[in-house]
Amino acid sequence: MPGAARTKQAATPKDMANAVRALAMDAVQQANSGHPGMPMGMADAATVLFTRFLKFDPANPDWPDRDRFVLSAGHGSMLLYALLYLTGYADMPIDEIRNFRQLGSKCAGHPEYGEAAGIETTTGPLGQGIANAVGMALAEKLLSTRFGSDLVDHRTYAIAGDGCLMEGISHEAMGLAGHLKLNKLIVLFDDNGITIDGATELATSEDVPARVAAYGWNVLHADGHDPEAVAAALQAAQDSDKPTLIACKTHIGYGSPNKVDTAGAHGAPLGEDEIVATRAALGWDAPPFEVPGPVLEAWRAAGKRCGVEFAAWKDRHAAADAGLRGEFDRRLAGTLPETLDQVIADYKHELASELPSVATRKASQNALDVINPVVVETVGGSADLTGSNNTLSKDMGIVTPEDFSGRFVHYGIREHGMAAIMNGIALHRGLIPYSGTFLVFTDYCRPAIRLSAMMRQRVIYVMTHDSIGLGEDGPTHQPVEHLASLRAMPNI
Repeated sequence: MPGAARTKQAATPKDMANAVRALAMDAVQQANSGHPGMPMGMADAATVLFTRFLKFDPANPDWPDRDRFVLSAGHGSMLLYALLYLTGYADMPIDEIRNFRQLGSKCAGHPEYGEAAGIETTTGPLGQGIANAVGMALAEKLLSTRFGSDLVDHRTYAIAGDGCLMEGISHEAMGLAGHLKLNKLIVLFDDNGITIDGATELATSEDVPARVAAYGWNVLHADGHDPEAVAAALQAAQDSDKPTLIACKTHIGYGSPNKVDTAGAHGAPLGEDEIVATRAALGWDAPPFEVPGPVLEAWRAAGKRCGVEFAAWKDRHAAADAGLRGEFDRRLAGTLPETLDQVIADYKHELASELPSVATRKASQNALDVINPVVVETVGGSADLTGSNNTLSKDMGIVTPEDFSGRFVHYGIREHGMAAIMNGIALHRGLIPYSGTFLVFTDYCRPAIRLSAMMRQRVIYVMTHDSIGLGEDGPTHQPVEHLASLRAMPNI
């Protein structure tokens, strides 16, 4: 496998990808645990994305109009950490890479939101990242409709593996994305045909691209180790009127003479001898955790390539109408409207005076009718129980594929997807998502609720029908143990 790291000549895309591979296999080896195969397999595609397409600026990592990148296949976390180090994020020095998977390191075994700039969400439970990416893409559409493309015009990219696309949550989230035609969402599928147990054919024989196409997605194919083929697919995706899946045919553990295309490259260190052989096969002679100057310079230049775009965005932001700019900034900061406290106080006084006797879900709707006209950044929804949850307040408007001016999302019967999509909306910033289902169906939402809590996101769950006294619906709908189990979850 060609691609020697050059010490005097300009770095090639293969050199740059090999830097990712080397950092991944060395960090996993030093930690004596981790997943080297996925970063090694997707290094070429990720290099193309980060050097030619992704709009980001490590010097301004919180740029509101940056593209979002989600590593849904979170076990391949060294891919993300290597990219953050190579492109020049200040809080991802090489020492953090050396401390991969160690207590206190920013480089946890799976990416953790808030540990370092550039980590857009916590991933690891497979499929969650895809749904988060759908939420981010939906948030972009909603905010662009409200504030215009001068302030909000970016894409959401995700890397997902076979496992992500086997998980049921991927079906739920990708189905809604296709329905809503979230065309600025682009998923790179690491199509390597390997899971922990072995070849994917042990457990599945489905045609994944055909399934995703049936959701209403644009589906493209590329050799994941051919930079120009990946670039051509990414370029084609830019102008799609649908979300896009690019099936990148890759070799897990690319470069490893004895472990490539095997489950042995998935979730364990390659081993010292195999790393020596891999370095020879790749033509990479730099010591562990060292990147040759020309290669690192090429990566750092890639990290600076969007500085002009950031400056232009700042100029547009400064030139925007003062009222529009102020509202945009308030929402991105997460600051609630100044008038809200008085509105709530007045409503409490009204309730104390009138002492209304209504069902709790109706009381919830009445409160939303007061809050939503003031807190205009709320985005409501329901998992096909709108009339039962009462989460649709007056004059919110419905979000449709043709019109994103509304504030209410019909998620369909997709409780798990709904919860994880709300996480993505909240992580994007600028909107406050809430949605409803029956309390008993928190069982369907639970993994995403747990991540809401772990990441301390402003996600609001309206869970109605919360009593064992439900009656006619019977024991399947009676939430006996649910409140206790949710109370046991940290940060709820």
